[in-house]
Amino acid sequence: MNFTERTISSKEIFKGKIIEIKVDTVELPNGLGQQTRELVFHPGGISVLAITDEDKVILERQFRKPLEKMIYEVPAGKLEEGEYSNLENAVLRELEEETDYHASHLKKIHEFYVSPGISNEVNILFEARGLTKVQNAKPADIGELIEVIELTFDEVQKLIAQNEIQDAKTLIALQYWELIRLRSK
Repeated sequence: MNFTERTISSKEIFKGKIIEIKVDTVELPNGLGQQTRELVFHPGGISVLAITDEDKVILERQFRKPLEKMIYEVPAGKLEEGEYSNLENAVLRELEEETDYHASHLKKIHEFYVSPGISNEVNILFEARGLTKVQNAKPADIGELIEVIELTFDEVQKLIAQNEIQDAKTLIALQYWELIRLRSK
């Protein structure tokens, strides 16, 4: 069976600094008719599982307006123009801007789609080790208010059990951290 949808028309609804929203009319495969698709286009982002020499993970707490609450997240941010060709620079930039840390070792873990039913946004997760505090670190983006915290594995597990960590990229990163800890035993 053919599952490919053919775009009949596309209408731009909104074009902002970060996202673009379109509504497409598509022809469904195998003569099943037409449907409307609401689509969000995003430049993609990176996220960082930053692990200290003391085997603590660096998380951030910040207010997220769509949720109207503070949440825990791994350091992350959107890719700037041209950064997809040098992801390591994007990781180091975000890590420094948001946490005042630099990493001497980066390892790409995985790429994943954030919400493929409505968006093309991809997130690329990295592991960062060999962390050192940066003197005169790059400033955070304007309006980005972040509390940086370092947590042990047990503290993270407790927060997950209490449903305090709900961000998908963060849960993926922390599950990876658990896997590498299990493999090293």
